[in-house]
Parts: sequence; C-alpha cells; structure tokens
Amino acid sequence: MIVHPFRSRDSDIANLPEKLALLGERYDAVSLFPRDSLALLVQSGLHRRFAPPQAGGEAFASESDRYRAMLTALAEVGRGDLSVGRLFEGHVNALLLFGWYAGPKQLGWLRSRLDRGAWFGVWASEPAPGVRLTGTPSIRLEGAKHFASGAGGLDHAIVTARPEAGDRQLVVVPANDPARTDNSAWRVRGMRASVSGTYDLSGLPIDQEAMLGQPGDYDRDPRFTAGAWRFCAVQLGGIEALVEETARNMQQAARADALLRQRLSRAHVAARTARFWVEEAARQAAGEASEAILAARIGRGVVEDAGLFAIETAARILGTRSAFEGERADKIARDLSLYLRQAGPDHARDEAAKEILRRVYGHKEGPR
Repeated sequence: MIVHPFRSRDSDIANLPEKLALLGERYDAVSLFPRDSLALLVQSGLHRRFAPPQAGGEAFASESDRYRAMLTALAEVGRGDLSVGRLFEGHVNALLLFGWYAGPKQLGWLRSRLDRGAWFGVWASEPAPGVRLTGTPSIRLEGAKHFASGAGGLDHAIVTARPEAGDRQLVVVPANDPARTDNSAWRVRGMRASVSGTYDLSGLPIDQEAMLGQPGDYDRDPRFTAGAWRFCAVQLGGIEALVEETARNMQQAARADALLRQRLSRAHVAARTARFWVEEAARQAAGEASEAILAARIGRGVVEDAGLFAIETAARILGTRSAFEGERADKIARDLSLYLRQAGPDHARDEAAKEILRRVYGHKEGPR
C-alpha cells in the first residue's frame, strides 16, 4: 500500500492526479494544449465549482470553506500536471474576478459559457507599450499579451488594458483566434503544455459588457498581491508529488545511505512547511485580512525553497534516472524549475523581509 503523506483527500477528485499525470506525458512530448486534461476537470466538477453561485458555482458555507476547497483542488491538479495546474489556476482567478466585479448580465453570460465547458484565463503580462483602450465612441484594443498561458486554446481571457487616462481596466476577450495566436517562441524545458505564447489584441472591438468592474479593480489589494497563494498551491502539489516520487523510487543503496535518508527527510519537512504557509496564506486571503499580503509573500519564498530543494534531492537520490525522458520525476522537476520563476520571486522575498522588520521588530522605513 502506498501512503500519500501530504494529501488532503477529496473523494470527488481522489484519482484525478494519476489521470492527469498519464495525460501529461503525452502533452509534454509534443507541447500541445491539454484539451483532454481540461475535459477531465470538467467531468470532475472542478471546472465550475469555484464560479459565483449566480453562475452555477458551489454555494460554500463561508469564504474560509471555499478557499480551503480551492487550495485542495489547486494542489491536487498541480500534483498531477503543473502545466494543467497553471491553466486551472488562471481559470479559478478569472472566476474570482467575475465574482468580485461582474454585474448580473455578465454573470448570466458566464453561466451560459460554463454550461458549454468554456475555459478562461487572466492575462496581464505584456510587451511595451502594452494593451490600450482606444477610440470613441467605438472602443477597440491595441497591443498584445505575452506569456499568455493557454493562448489559442482557452475560450476567453480577462486582460488588463490601459485607457487614455487612469488605472488599468479589466476586459473580457476571445482567446481562441488562431490568427491572433503565436506560440512559436514557447520552446521551453518545462511547462510545455501551458502554451504560454503571444496573443495579439490589436483592432479587437470592445463593448461595455466586455468591461469587467471599474478601472483599478484588478490592482486592488489585498486581492491582487495576496492572490499569489493560488499559484503557490499549484506549485505545492508538484513539490509534494516530486518528494513522493523520489521516496518511492529510492534504491536499496540510497535507503542504506544515512546522508540520503536525511536529505529525503529534509525534503519532506520542507514540503510540509510549505503546505503550512500556503494554508496560512489562503486563510488570510479568504478574510482579506491585514496579514494576507505578508503571508502570501512569505509563502512564495518558502514554496520556492522547498521546490528547489526537492529538485536537487531527486537528482541526488535518483541519480541519472531523474533526468531520463519518460521518468515522472524528470517531468515534475523540469516543470517546477520554470514555474518557480513566476513574477519576481526575489522581489516578493524582499518585500516580505521589509514587512517583517517593520511589523514584528518595529523598524522604520529606509536605512538606519
């Protein structure tokens, strides 16, 4: 019997990671959009579970319950395939944005699209000069998004666009136009099936119903910064899977080596510590607490440390086997090595350090 030391089991998704892992081997080999994996998430009920109740999502008893369930789902999908986890996290992010900022008509539209199995993403990263809202009275977009996960494969994306004056505006756009999609530069060692290419929005007409919320809503804290806990939860699932895979495949010589046993134990403890901080960050984010941003930033650093240590541990314990094509440990390690580079991890660590010094030790801003 194989014991899964990290898992908070949900009976509805108990076998999902294993199924996603099998499908992920195929997508990793040819770098295709993971349609069958996303179809599996639709069948499991995760596709719309975290939508606003008005759009057919589950009515949780509290935000704390909702976020706990979200963490379990994100980690379990990440455990199976980090590329699919990245796409699923973007979809969950989009559903949260609809819940926070959509009007009744937009929620009705979202419900109809989810009924058809539509997938959403959130794209904010962009090459200069960025995506702009132009024209009056007929409004259109100009510019492109890059590192747009699921470009050409998702049905819709919520994108940020800069008006002529003021803060960024959220806009819902089609995301599956082949003529606007360029994934040719997405030639990477890991996260291949996330197909994070470039999507050109130039000339796309926009009406008022495509505008989600008000300018500045996307950047509103603590929701914006504290939301990092979600991708940390996906990464956590991959880390836990890699530690388990390493332990499962330890040869007799490695099991007899005191240093390697201790290293595996340290990787296990690091993963457990990472789970603690992701759970804490999710708990704080659920209540939009004053500590939510700090918890998310601490969590990012702890998850990164645990991930890098798990990758090195797999290489040391499994040896050359850890680098062979077709080995589960190799795929997880390659995916993690790229995913952990998400959006300025060193900056997040430094901001956490400054906040700890200020809040806990009473340091003032600036040099002393």
